[in-house]
Amino acid sequence: MKRRDFMATGSAALALATIRPGALMAQAPGDAKLVAALDRIFYSDIDLQPETATERGYDKGERAALKSQLDDNSPAGRARRTAQDRKSLAELKAIAPAGLSQAGKLQREVALYVVGQRLVPETFQLDSVRRPYPIFQQGGAYFSVPDFLDTRHTIETKADAEAYLARLSAFRTALDEDTAYQRSLAPRGVVAPAWSLDLTLGQMRKLRDVPAAQSTLVASLARRAKEKGLDGDWSARAAKIMDGEVYPALDRQMALLTQLRGTTPAGDGVWRLKGGEAIYAAALKDSITTSLSPEEVHQIGLRQVAEIGAQLTEMLDKAGYKGATVGQRLVALNSAPEQLYANTDAGRTAMIASLNQGVAQMKGLLPKAFSQIPDEPLEIRRVPPEIQDGASNGYYYRAPLDGSRPAIYWINLKDTADWPKYQLPSLTYHEGIPGHHLQLSYAGKSGEVPLMLRTLFISAYGEGWALYAEQLADELGGYSGLEKAGYLQSFLFRAARLVVDTGIHAKRWSREKATQYLVETVGFSAGRSQREVERYCTQPGQACSYKIGHNKWTELRQRAQGKLGDKFSLAWFHDVLKEGLMPLELLERRVDERIAERMRA
Repeated sequence: MKRRDFMATGSAALALATIRPGALMAQAPGDAKLVAALDRIFYSDIDLQPETATERGYDKGERAALKSQLDDNSPAGRARRTAQDRKSLAELKAIAPAGLSQAGKLQREVALYVVGQRLVPETFQLDSVRRPYPIFQQGGAYFSVPDFLDTRHTIETKADAEAYLARLSAFRTALDEDTAYQRSLAPRGVVAPAWSLDLTLGQMRKLRDVPAAQSTLVASLARRAKEKGLDGDWSARAAKIMDGEVYPALDRQMALLTQLRGTTPAGDGVWRLKGGEAIYAAALKDSITTSLSPEEVHQIGLRQVAEIGAQLTEMLDKAGYKGATVGQRLVALNSAPEQLYANTDAGRTAMIASLNQGVAQMKGLLPKAFSQIPDEPLEIRRVPPEIQDGASNGYYYRAPLDGSRPAIYWINLKDTADWPKYQLPSLTYHEGIPGHHLQLSYAGKSGEVPLMLRTLFISAYGEGWALYAEQLADELGGYSGLEKAGYLQSFLFRAARLVVDTGIHAKRWSREKATQYLVETVGFSAGRSQREVERYCTQPGQACSYKIGHNKWTELRQRAQGKLGDKFSLAWFHDVLKEGLMPLELLERRVDERIAERMRA
C-alpha cells in the first residue's frame, strides 16, 4: 500500500466507470453539488496519482499518459497532493448538510472523514502516521514498484509495453525521491529500526544482485509481451534500463541505509521518535476510527485473549491436544504431520489448489446469507519470493474497474509450515469470500455510492468485516473438524494483536518480547510471529483495526437481531455492504437507522 494508505479499487465491470458517480443517489436540492464535489475530488486524485489510476483502471483514454508514469513523491509532488486535499476538505465543508438527502448526508460525512484523515500526518511533518518510515521492510519504491509493474501494470499492446519501459525508467526517480526524503527525515530520527533496515537491505540485495537480464522486472515484460505476440527486443531494452538507471539508484539507496543503520534510535516502537506518543495516538485513531485509548485497547485485548483462549482450550482438549497453555496445545497441532504441506514447489501448488477449492465451496453457501451476490473473479497467488522475507503473511489486491486483471489474494509461502491445514479455510474466508473480496465487490458495484467512496478502504470497517466473515463462514457450514479451531485461533491472534501493538508502541515492549507473547499465546511459529511483529513495529495501529472492527460488526448484528426478532435476516443485515465503507461510528448510526426503518415496515 502507498503512504496515503489507499487501496486499489474493486469491481470488474467497465460499465461502472461510465456511470456518473452518485447518479442513482436519492435527490435533494444539495445532492447535485455534493456529487460534483465528489467527482472533482475523485478525478483530481486520479490525476495526481498515476499508480492509483492504473490500479483503478483509469489510465486509458484522455488519461492514457498516466500509464507511463509513477507517482511523484518529490517535495513538489507531495505538496501538490496536500494542497489538493485542503481544497477538497474546504469544498466539502462548504456544502450545507441541511440541503442533502439522507444518503447525501452520510456520503458527505464519510468524504469529510476520509479527506480530513489524509491531512493528519501534516501535523507531524510526515507522509503517514501509520507508515512513518519512508523506507522499511514493507515500504518504499524498492518494495512496491516491482510488484506494481508485475501484477498491476497490464500489457496488451505495444503502447502498454512502451509504458512499462517508461515506468521502469521512472523507477530510478522513485528510488532517488525516497532516498532524498529519507535523508531529510534522518536528522529528526525518523528512520526504521536497525533490524528493519537489515531486512530492507537484504531484500534490496536480492533485487540488485540478479544480473539485469535475469531480473524479475525484465522477465515480466518479456514474458507478457511474448504472450501477446508483441514484436520487439523488450528484454534487452529493459535490461539496459535496469543496469544503467535502476541499479545505480538502488546502490545509492543502499548506501544511505547502510550509513543510517548505525544512527537510528534504539527501540522498536514509535515512542522512539520525537512526539512518538502523539504519533501513535493518531495512528491508532486512524486505524480503529474510534477514540479508544491505547490502554483501553490493550485491556480489551487481554480480556478477549482470555475468553477465546478458554474456548480453544476446551476444543483442543477434546481433540487430544494437551499442554499447560493454549499456545502449547496449538504448537502441538501446528506440527502434526497430517497438518503440513511439503515445503516444496509441489507442496505449495497443492496448498493453493486447496485454497481455490475452499473459495468454490463457499460460493455455493453464500445465498444463505446474501442477496444480489457479485461474482467477480479472484486469483490466489504466492507472494513473490524476492519480497517474501518482509511481506505480510496474506493480503488482497482489488481488481480495477475496467476488468483488465482479476482481484488477487496473496499468501506468503516462504515456509509451508507457517500454514497448517486447519488454519487455511479461515484465511480464505478472510481474504476471499465472504471476506474482503465479497465486501469490496459489493462496494465497487454499488451504483448509488459515488465513485470516490466506492474506491475507499477504511481498515476498521474492512478488516473488521473480514474477521466477521470468518465467523459467518462457521454459521454457513464452511469448517469441518479442527478447521473451527483455525478460525478461533485467528480470533485469538487478532485479540493478541491488540495487546502486542499497544504493548510495542505505548508500553515500550521490545520486538523480542512481542514475538514471544505471540508464540506463547497464539501458537504460531516463531518465524511467522516475528514477521507479524515486525509489521506492527513499522506500521503502528493498523493491527488493531481487525478485532476492534470485528467487535463492532458483531455488536451491531446482535443489536439488530435483538430489536427486530422475526424481522431480522442475515441478507437484510448484510445489505449494508452496498452502502460502501465508512468509519465505525457512522456504521453504527447507519445500522441503527436501518433497524428503525425495518421496524416501521
